[in-house]
Amino acid sequence: MTAPVLVLVGPPGSGKTTVGRELAARLGVGFRDTDADIEALAGKPISEIFIDEGEPHFRELERAAVRDAATSHPGVLALGGGAVLAEATRAVLAGLPVVFLEVALADAVKRVGLDAPRPLLAVNPRASWRELMEARRPLYLEVATAVVATEGRSPEQVADAVLEALELQPK
Repeated sequence: MTAPVLVLVGPPGSGKTTVGRELAARLGVGFRDTDADIEALAGKPISEIFIDEGEPHFRELERAAVRDAATSHPGVLALGGGAVLAEATRAVLAGLPVVFLEVALADAVKRVGLDAPRPLLAVNPRASWRELMEARRPLYLEVATAVVATEGRSPEQVADAVLEALELQPK
């Protein structure tokens, strides 16, 4: 089994993909995003998976994608915002260096626009985002080795904070 150097979790707009790519470049390792894995496997965007097959099917694909990536990818791994909802996924993350990228609603709005094709934020995006965070924050904290606040920070500054939190040295 090959484990990731680090795993990023957090809500939509927290910067998992952007910061993950930055970290991978600094550490000289590959970057993998389980949402991209799911889209490649399904041959369509996540929003279409939700519409065509429903959320339960998407979550099944997500659990499999996380399990595969967490046991085979030796680089930086970013998980979809809802991946932590599955108990099986939380179990897979146990013992791995997981960083919860915490983001304020105002920053998430700026980054995501909350009008992007995100199925769970389609109706009343701000209220939906708050509800998601109320449900997910305890789960992000459960799996996290470290918590890094992203508010007011550039992706490079967030990457610095992640490396410091995990005591990792860039190459």
